[in-house]
Amino acid sequence: MFWLGLGQPAVTGRVAFVFFAIAYLLTVGGLLASTFHLGHPERAWRAFTQWKTSWLSREGWCAVLALITMALYGAGSVFFGTHWAIPGVLGAVLSLAAVFTTSMIYTQLKTVPRWHQPLTPVLFLSLSLAGGATLAGQVSMAVWLLIIAGLVQLGHWTMGDKAFGSAGTDLATATGLVGRGAVRAFEPPHTGTNYLLKEMVHVVGRKHACKLRGIGFVLMIVIPVLALFMPFPHAFGALAILSHLTGVMITRWLFFAEAEHVVGLYYGKRWFRASPVELRARSRFVPKERPGAGRSTADGLM
Repeated sequence: MFWLGLGQPAVTGRVAFVFFAIAYLLTVGGLLASTFHLGHPERAWRAFTQWKTSWLSREGWCAVLALITMALYGAGSVFFGTHWAIPGVLGAVLSLAAVFTTSMIYTQLKTVPRWHQPLTPVLFLSLSLAGGATLAGQVSMAVWLLIIAGLVQLGHWTMGDKAFGSAGTDLATATGLVGRGAVRAFEPPHTGTNYLLKEMVHVVGRKHACKLRGIGFVLMIVIPVLALFMPFPHAFGALAILSHLTGVMITRWLFFAEAEHVVGLYYGKRWFRASPVELRARSRFVPKERPGAGRSTADGLM
């Protein structure tokens, strides 16, 4: 949406219709996925009433206004063969604002230290601009934006791996038993599951987190950059787009799966949700399994 609003590429007629159709399918598909993820999707409209205090509400408003504004701009491109500058620039700004407000939904959460860092909105914006430039066929711009997005992603992982430890939160501080020795949970709080465990306490296999990061990074950044330098721009351009989207899905899944909510301390999940860096540092203290012993839950899930 952003690049189309700036007239990049400056397409009209049927070609413009194809570009706008792809943009709207991706945008509306993402919004619908977010809506159905809610516990009560039928109440999603109520989010629009809390725009003064809620980043979720601001996201909804920015997204809807961007879609309306870009629809007007798209109508000019498709039906009248012209590019109206004012709605185009306004739609581009609103599109960026929608991405920023989405990122702030996660950045504001102090209870998830991995998300609560300055690089979270930068990551969302850089990936959106890079992916949009790739889809819009802006090759020279896309290459640099992909490289920048890759560096931001590496920085986000590095800072995120240290975030929980530097937050100074553990079971002792949660229970007010600081200074009384090592604190551990005697029994789980309850035998069943709940919303927090389903949504905010994930278990990623120890051996798989680093592999998924590598696979996601190669697909999201490395292959698209190399493909954009190749001849036959249409064929390799399609490869770059498909590879980038696949990589983004993998890293976005990790964005949620690796996020440690402090409530995990209460449920005794901190050890299994430790980051790959912490796990490597702790591995020498983990006793080896006896021959024939079953694998741990963390090792068996991804």
